[in-house]
Amino acid sequence: MVDRIYLRHSTDKQTDARQRHALAALLAAGAPAYDDPATSSRQLFLHRTGFTKLLHEAAVGDTIRIADAARLFRSVADILALRPVLIRRGLHLRVESGLLSGIDLASDDPGTKMMVSVLAAVLEFQRDMISENTREGVAAAEASGKTLGRPAALDADQAAAVVEAYRNGAAVKALARRHRVAPKTIRRILDAASARELPDELDTLPVDANEPHQVPAPSPEIVLDLPGLLADHLRTAGDAAVRQAISAGRTIRRGQGHTVRLAAPLELHRAALQQSAALATESAGPAERKAHRVYATRITATDTPRP
Repeated sequence: MVDRIYLRHSTDKQTDARQRHALAALLAAGAPAYDDPATSSRQLFLHRTGFTKLLHEAAVGDTIRIADAARLFRSVADILALRPVLIRRGLHLRVESGLLSGIDLASDDPGTKMMVSVLAAVLEFQRDMISENTREGVAAAEASGKTLGRPAALDADQAAAVVEAYRNGAAVKALARRHRVAPKTIRRILDAASARELPDELDTLPVDANEPHQVPAPSPEIVLDLPGLLADHLRTAGDAAVRQAISAGRTIRRGQGHTVRLAAPLELHRAALQQSAALATESAGPAERKAHRVYATRITATDTPRP
C-alpha cells in the first residue's frame, strides 16, 4: 500500500509550496507526487494529466493524499462523482487539512455515505439560495429599466443575414468565420429564429409521388460489453444518450475491473467510441488505450458482415 500525493495550482503565477509544506513528511518519506500545474479547478479531475497518471499507476489499497479539498474538488458534486471511481479501484482518499481532514472520502461505510450526503444537501441548499437571490436581483434590475447581459455580438440586421444565409445553405462555421464570432453565437441566433428545427408536419417535405411512403425501420439493438475505464470516462464526458445507455446497462465485475453490458443501436456504440477517443491518445495510460482498442474491435466485428 502506497501513499500517492496529488498537487495542483490554478495559474502559472502560483506554486504548490504550501501544499508541499503540508505534505512534507510524506514527501520526505519518498511518497510519489503527481502534479497538475496551472490547471483550473473547473477542469474535471478525470481530464487532468497528473491525476489520470496517478490513477493509472495506483494499485488496490493505495491512498491518495491532498493538502486540502480544493486541490481536487470544486464542489461536493465533484466528490460524489469521484467516489464511485475510487471505490471500484479499491483506492483511499484523505485530505490533510480542513473540514474533510481525517476522513477516508473513498470509504464505502455508512458513516462516510451519510456525511457526503449531508454535505451534498447543504450544497444544494446553497445553490437554491443563490438562484433565488439571483432571480430577485434580475427582477429588480429589470423593474428599474436596466438592460441585463453583455451586448449582442451581432445586431438585428446581421442576425437576419445569418439566418437567411443559413437557409440558403451556408454552414455554421463558415458564417462564424465571416462574422468573426464563435460558432455557438451563430447557433444561438439560428435557434432563436427556429432556423435549425425540422418542419412540424412531415408532409410539408417534398416526396416523390412515384415512390411509396415508407417509415424507416428502427435500428436493431446490439449487445456489447463496454470496458469499465471507458464507462467511467463517458459518465462525465459522454452526451446525454450515451450516459443514459450506460446508466441502463448492466455492470459486470471482472476481477478488479468491470464492464458495462450495453444493449443499444450500433450508432450509439460508435458514438460512445468516438466520445472516448481521448483515451486512445498517447496522453492516456496503457490500460485506457487497450480498453479503447478492445471496444473498437468489438464494434468492428459486429459491423463486419459474416460470409
